[in-house]
Parts: sequence; C-alpha cells; structure tokens
Amino acid sequence: MRSPDADGPRLRRARFADLTPFEVYALCRLRVDVFVVEQQCPYPELDGRDVEPATEHLWLEDGGAVLATIRVLDDGTSRAIGRVATAAAARGRGLAARLIQQAIADYGDGKLTLGAQAHLEEWYARFGFRRSGPGYVEDGIPHLPMRREMS
Repeated sequence: MRSPDADGPRLRRARFADLTPFEVYALCRLRVDVFVVEQQCPYPELDGRDVEPATEHLWLEDGGAVLATIRVLDDGTSRAIGRVATAAAARGRGLAARLIQQAIADYGDGKLTLGAQAHLEEWYARFGFRRSGPGYVEDGIPHLPMRREMS
C-alpha cells in the first residue's frame, strides 16, 4: 500500500471504459466487502449497470486505497445514486457525505433518486432527499425509495 496522500483523500471519477483494471478491482472489492461480506447479503453485485456508457463512478482514494465510493446511473428522466459504500476503517470521516455532495453538485439540476437502507433515511434527508414511496425489502434489508427534486 502506498503512503497516504498529503492533502487527504483525493476525489476520483471515471466512466467504466476509463477505469484501469486495478481501479475496477478496488471499487468492486470495497463494494463486496461492505455489501456481501459485512452486511451478509449474497447478491449479484455485478449487475451490468457499472458498464453503461453514462454511468459515472466517484470515489475517494488515499495512498492508493479506495476509502469510499458511489456510482451515478442515468435512468433517463433522472439520475440514480447507488452503491454508496465506505470502508469500515474509514467511517466517521464524512467521506460518503462528500461523495453525495459531489453528485448533487454535478447532477443536482435534475431529479436524483436512490434506494436507501431504511436506517439511513435521516442521513440522506440532510442532502434534500425525501421518501418517495413505500418501503421494501432488498436482500433482507429494509429499504425505501428517495428522491431529490431539481434545485
């Protein structure tokens, strides 16, 4: 592992076609570590949406290590934020918040949606997201749809 970046975690972004194999591995590894291993949800992490030409991957990296990541999907009339994950050792530093804020800065002039784990409803509300429908269970975890209208 490389030494930490002098100025702290660095924001990175790329479309799938522009990611290096090492970046793909690091992003998928973090998501699998969080969603499949830690949350014990065996599900198809590789759902085909990562490779769509309009999908943008955002992540924070420090010393070559991916600390947090999200992806932003193009759903036609809206953008959808998903796969919000932070490495266990990097939690509590506001990294996921920084990524959500960046997505809002980039795409907040249009409608943004997400499927939030229910216990994070108030966390997403800090960014202007509101519940937009009934809750549902996905991979054994209660979720709810949320939407942020155009700013």
